[in-house]
Amino acid sequence: MNIQNEDFIKSVPIWKNKIDIDKISGGITNKNFLVTDGEKKYFVRLGNDIPEHLVSRSNELIASQAAAEKKIGPNIIFSNKGILILDYIESHTLSEDDVRKSVVSIIPLIKKVHEEIPKILYGQTFFFWVFHIIKNYANFLKNQNSHYGKLLPDLLKQSEILEKQSSPYEIVFSHNDLLSANFLNDGSRLWLIDWEYAGFNTPLFDLGSLAANNNFSEKEELFLLENYYEKKISEELLKRYYSIKCSALLRETMWSMVSELTSKIEFDYKDYTTKYFNKFNESFKKLNLKK
Repeated sequence: MNIQNEDFIKSVPIWKNKIDIDKISGGITNKNFLVTDGEKKYFVRLGNDIPEHLVSRSNELIASQAAAEKKIGPNIIFSNKGILILDYIESHTLSEDDVRKSVVSIIPLIKKVHEEIPKILYGQTFFFWVFHIIKNYANFLKNQNSHYGKLLPDLLKQSEILEKQSSPYEIVFSHNDLLSANFLNDGSRLWLIDWEYAGFNTPLFDLGSLAANNNFSEKEELFLLENYYEKKISEELLKRYYSIKCSALLRETMWSMVSELTSKIEFDYKDYTTKYFNKFNESFKKLNLKK
């Protein structure tokens, strides 16, 4: 373990005993640790603002506090510059297959995020707009002379088409990062963690990214939409949904392109970029739209 990280965690003034620190693997943005203080366990996240990804830790804290108050996410124990400490939830992390099998339980959890968290948000929060984020990533990649530069003009044209196809927009408060790794099952209920991309958005982004990240079939997507909206889905809404889902795949692709240049986490971002770029291209072709 990095001695600097260990010393930083030990310096936090909340510990009552000599602590044990174990690294938690699997994170692709932040450095995460399990800290044991006597009989009590804590989840510790190290990470500062990430300007290239538009991540603000103050926004993450505000969303995490609201999620904890609504019993969607774990309680916050301590926060300061570069560190966030949460209650540790004894649980298992969902796989993509688990997410598909648990969708009946996930739908009300997502609706609670969309409908209940905005009622108790306190402080300045973000508007997560995927089409702005795509443009921002394109500018970053261009300025950094990324080898993906030759792809950017076509990607931006496709993004413009998707933006036109996905309007008009309903706006709710969204999690915006519904990877399977952000769902925990403690044996009796589900929890949703990692609020660094949270902000106001169309609900179709959470629904589309949930389906895209966890390989829903078309039948499973229709079940997701009909049970979220509690009605039959019109062709017009379905068109907007698939356009937003496609834009979510493009955003994840470009997130990884940027991370290839900036992240110090040991993770194969190049492979992740390829995986999501292929998903995006397949999704865009299915929409049968012209560039």
